[in-house]
Amino acid sequence: MSNELGKGNKKLLMKGNEALAEAAVRAGCRCYFGYPITPQNEIPEYMSRRMPEVGGVFLQAESEIAAINMVFGASAMGARAMTSSSSPGISLKQEGISYLAGAELPAVIVNIQRGGPGLGNISASQADYFQAVKGGGHGDYRMLVYAPASVQEMIDLTIRAFDMADKYRNPVMILADGVLGQMMEPVEFKEIKKIDLPPKTWALTGAKGREPNLIRSLYLKKEGELEQRNLELKKKYDLMKENEIMYESHLIDDAEIVIVAYGTSARVGKGAMNQLRKEGIKAGMIRPITLFPFPEKIISDTADRIKRFLVIEMSLGQMVEDVRLAVNGKAEVGFYGRTGGGIVNVEEACDNIKKMLGL
Repeated sequence: MSNELGKGNKKLLMKGNEALAEAAVRAGCRCYFGYPITPQNEIPEYMSRRMPEVGGVFLQAESEIAAINMVFGASAMGARAMTSSSSPGISLKQEGISYLAGAELPAVIVNIQRGGPGLGNISASQADYFQAVKGGGHGDYRMLVYAPASVQEMIDLTIRAFDMADKYRNPVMILADGVLGQMMEPVEFKEIKKIDLPPKTWALTGAKGREPNLIRSLYLKKEGELEQRNLELKKKYDLMKENEIMYESHLIDDAEIVIVAYGTSARVGKGAMNQLRKEGIKAGMIRPITLFPFPEKIISDTADRIKRFLVIEMSLGQMVEDVRLAVNGKAEVGFYGRTGGGIVNVEEACDNIKKMLGL
C-alpha cells in the first residue's frame, strides 16, 4: 500500500489510525516509539512498516513510560518524533509530557481514547478531555490539542501538529477516539505546504566548534529562577491563544439553540442539527477543532444573542465546563453525554434539544 500512496492525488479508502500514521510519515516524522493498546494498535503496526522504508526508526518500547522518554531523547537531537497510545497508556506518559514541555521540546502525542476509568473497555470515549487540555501531568504547562472529526482531519491535523510543535517548541496532542481510529473514509494526501520554522539551533547535535547546548527542565540554582522560566513559557501559551484557535460553525446566525461538540460527537451533533432543521427547529452548531486553545470568544459572542446551548460529549461532562465558562452566565448550557464507551446518537441528541426548548 505504501507505494500506491505516493502516486498522484487520488482519493483512497483508509482507516483513521493508518491515515494518521501515513500523515506523520509525510510530515517528516522519522522516530516513532510506542507500545500496543487497543484501539490505536494500527498506528504502531503501520509505522513498523513505514519507518524502515523512509530511513526512520521504529521501536516498540517496553512500556509507555519508556516510549515517551525515547521521544524526549529523539526530539532533543532535533528529530521529528511521535508516540501514540490510548487512555491508560497516555496516563503513563504524563510525566514525560511534562518534561517535554518544561524542556521546550517539540513532539506529537496521539491519544485514541477508550472507555474508562481504569482499564475500562475498548469502545470509543471522550473522557480524557480534562487530561489533555488542563495539563494532565504536573506543573503549569499547556500544549496545543487538536480534535479531528473525520479521517481526512486525522491527516490534516497531524501534519499541522508537527509544524506547530516545531514552531512553539512544545508537545502537541491529537485527541481522537476509537470511532475515528477504526472507521474508514475516503481521504486525499495533498501537497504539504512548507511554512517558515525557526532552525533547531538548540538541538543536541554535538558541540562542533560551538558552545554545547543544554536541554533541561530542572532549575535549582537561584530563588525565583523557575518562576521566571514559567512566566516565559506562559508567553508562548498566550501566543497560542492569540494565533492558533480553530473552530467550525454552522447555521448559528438564526439559531434558537446551539450545539457544541467535538470529534465523533460533532458528527452526531451535525446530524441532529440537520434533522431538527427539517422539523422546523432552528439548531446551529459550533465545533471546536482546537480544544486548547479553546474557542471561547465565538461561544461568548454567540451567547450574547442565543440563550440556549447543548454540549454533546462521550463523557460525564468535561468540555461542558469550558463552555459554561465561555458563556459566563449569559445563556443556559445543557448537557447530553454517554460514558464508559457509550456512543451518543442523533435521536437522543434531538430529544435533549427538544426538552431544552420545551417542545
